[in-house]
Amino acid sequence: MLDTNEKPHILLVDGMALLFRSFFATSAMGHYFPNEAGVPTNAVQGFVRHTMTALSIFKPTHMAVCWDMGAHTFRNDLFDGYKANRPEPAPELAPQFDMARTVSEVIGWKNYGVPGMEADDLIGSFVQSWQGKADITIVSGDKDLLQLLRPGVQIAFTKKGYNVYDIYSDTRFVEEYGITPFQFIDQKAFTGDTSDGYPGVKGIGPKGALKLIQAYGSVEGVIEALDDLTPGMRKKIEEDMDMLHLSKKLAAIHCELDINDPLEELAIPLFGEEVRAAMEQEGYSMIIRHADSLLNK
Repeated sequence: MLDTNEKPHILLVDGMALLFRSFFATSAMGHYFPNEAGVPTNAVQGFVRHTMTALSIFKPTHMAVCWDMGAHTFRNDLFDGYKANRPEPAPELAPQFDMARTVSEVIGWKNYGVPGMEADDLIGSFVQSWQGKADITIVSGDKDLLQLLRPGVQIAFTKKGYNVYDIYSDTRFVEEYGITPFQFIDQKAFTGDTSDGYPGVKGIGPKGALKLIQAYGSVEGVIEALDDLTPGMRKKIEEDMDMLHLSKKLAAIHCELDINDPLEELAIPLFGEEVRAAMEQEGYSMIIRHADSLLNK
């Protein structure tokens, strides 16, 4: 039982990030681990093993797994080019999205996905809902999540294998980036994001954006101070003003989703005989072996 005087510690798992990472880690060597029906399971089993290891490392009291629900989100409605440069999922990966959510539910992990929103938005809404009431560890590989850092929130970025993480706190972020986590949104508004397909302001890179944010605080602060900028810098921003505003909307994680589930619903289940039998039936032998190895440590 959790001590009533002790803050809960919620682990938020970016299911999409771990699924993609697990797929590419093994598919690069031609390993797909097909089940009896011939359907690949490499991403599914890797996702579960990653999550189990994270539970053993960070020892949370509660957890939730967050998912994208299809490729189209409200950001595509704002900008046609959003993530348009990304290829379609590999045919070996495509069936594993639903499989991963299903196995996560069978294990008993609480899963969240909202059509039109990204996993990032669910994670951000959790952070907003539980800020100050719980300590939070986010497991992901997505640097966009850095904007969510604040006291009581840390992000563990996947680095190597299943158990090596690069952990960021808000203090570390400020020391390394020279701005606050929330100002990371403003920096990305100027620089854009090539992986997400939006350009920001042409001709302004990370160093230029950093100087602007450090001097004027935000996109809005820079715009108010346009007359103080060099003619060249002012011209770049004025020519791309619409895209600057749009890029800030695209960069910002939406933290207003209604997540009011009681903490008890985020309880961490035991990997019992019933779950083991279900994993055996689906041919997830690596999940069973991994659970056994963690339990025996």
